[in-house]
Amino acid sequence: MHVSITETILLSVKVALSATLLDLPFALFFGWLLARREFRGKMLFGTLINLPLVLPPVVTGWFLLVLLGRNGIIGAWLYRWFGFSLVFTWQAAALAAAVVSFPIFVRAVRVAIENVNPRYEEAALLLRTTPWQVFWKITFPLAANGVIAGALLAFARSLGEFGATIMVAGNIPGETRTIPLAIFSAVNQAGSDTQVLLLILASIVFAYGTLIISELLLRKWRQPVEEPNG
Repeated sequence: MHVSITETILLSVKVALSATLLDLPFALFFGWLLARREFRGKMLFGTLINLPLVLPPVVTGWFLLVLLGRNGIIGAWLYRWFGFSLVFTWQAAALAAAVVSFPIFVRAVRVAIENVNPRYEEAALLLRTTPWQVFWKITFPLAANGVIAGALLAFARSLGEFGATIMVAGNIPGETRTIPLAIFSAVNQAGSDTQVLLLILASIVFAYGTLIISELLLRKWRQPVEEPNG
């Protein structure tokens, strides 16, 4: 099956964007939890969240396969009740990318929230504002640039995901073959030098662009905020 470079890039963007959106609510919650709450086992919990950052991606992919495969813990239930198998689909590729990029996103959110002066939140709570309102009206707007920068880093990491993806989603042209998988496949084919170079160039452009935007947002976010008088 012949798949154009454009189709591969569009599939990669769809997978990476889906992974980032999937991560977003969980990254906001766990980033806030680690930044603003103290609880027993916090260090172990934070380490568990960061585990995919240091594990070989193929190990993460293997765990996902055990969970989501047709005979897996969750996959068997999905197939039995809905006749649906998640593995070897683009959704599986998005889930693999989401898991691998999740620690980066959580870290960025945690740091962003930790740098919000808690006095603003305390003042809002004294005015009988609910914690939910405090987060969305005070905490999130002040941490927004850091959160967006984290989302961009997670998106860039998702674009480059290979190991977990090939384990749980395979390398199916037009279905799960993202840019890294396409480069891997093209390198092993004669006469594919141009395709490899174009895919590598696309990877560099996406990665460099997201890093530049992320850095600009972080610089703006780090600018000191004037303290209210009194």
